[in-house]
Amino acid sequence: MSEHKEDKKASLACAVLTVSDTRTAGNDTSGNWLAETLARDGHDCVRRDLVKDNIYEIRRVVSEWIADPRVQVVLITGGTGFSHRDSTPEAVSPLLDKEITGFGELFRHVSYQEIGSSTIQSRALAGYANDTVIFCLPGSTGACETAWNHILREQLDSRHKPCNFASHLQKKALEHSERSSR
Repeated sequence: MSEHKEDKKASLACAVLTVSDTRTAGNDTSGNWLAETLARDGHDCVRRDLVKDNIYEIRRVVSEWIADPRVQVVLITGGTGFSHRDSTPEAVSPLLDKEITGFGELFRHVSYQEIGSSTIQSRALAGYANDTVIFCLPGSTGACETAWNHILREQLDSRHKPCNFASHLQKKALEHSERSSR
């Protein structure tokens, strides 16, 4: 019985935030792609929002989501570039308890195979805050696909060996549930 449980993929409660000064709910291709992909891969998109590229608006939404014990994963698309308006890393970094240092490096390595040296302008980053894992991705749908297909799909799959974020998140959710029921 325990072997069967290990083979079953855990469904994670995820939130998708689009950071953009130009996108709307009607043309949010990256956010839509992420929400649809989460559902297709067996996860739940429990929160969704779109904000302007403003440090304080980004922090407001992300702070609310990391304080929500139901949200296990936050995917942010947009605002990671190099222009003066791109502020997602500055907004999210102070909220992190721990940075996942290798994520940005791995994303840029994988992305280099697709877009060459332009990947150096991506400031993708990830980390943990209040037992929630947060991934900051570039705003293009192609970049979201790259991150999902080469990194996130496996790391959010509880069956991926030798390690993954999903198993850690499920353990924390169980501990929280047990504490709440006491």
